[in-house]
Amino acid sequence: MAMTAKDFIKKILFIEIIKGLALTLRHMFSQAVTRQYPTEKRVPFPGSRGLPALARDAETGNEKCVGCGLCAAICPSQCIYVYTSEGDDYKKVVDRYEIDVLRCVFCGFCVEACPYGAVVLTEHFEYSDYTREAFYYTKERLLKNWDKYMAGEKGRNYFEKFWKPTSEDFGFEPGLKTEKVKKE
Repeated sequence: MAMTAKDFIKKILFIEIIKGLALTLRHMFSQAVTRQYPTEKRVPFPGSRGLPALARDAETGNEKCVGCGLCAAICPSQCIYVYTSEGDDYKKVVDRYEIDVLRCVFCGFCVEACPYGAVVLTEHFEYSDYTREAFYYTKERLLKNWDKYMAGEKGRNYFEKFWKPTSEDFGFEPGLKTEKVKKE
């Protein structure tokens, strides 16, 4: 492998290093882009993934979760735990629903997997504490998150805009039948 004259000049004159230094010097005396956190807070954008919550039904006010466990099965970090038992009329009852937020990667797979729209990721992302126990969310705390951050019109808009594909997303009207294309 013979070295070309161009490669030889680059190695001797340290062209890449000089380019990097020039870039550093250009930006060294410009204004910093850092936000001063407590005084300048970042505004969450709609659909951002923050603190998890369990959704409530708008009409009845009951939790939507039926304990199917799809959210726990699809979670890549295995941070969701669903404990169920058999209740009256042989229906499944959710005894405990827990999320270890410190293990959560906020991927949104649990929201996509839930066929009932029971799991949501709220826009609230500024939370901190001094103990690990504070980040272990039980069913009651997750329902409170829904009431605090997503109740009412905000929750309906969340599911409509970000997690429920509609017929407009696929480019045809709901009652319209498609014709099969014949190969000729």
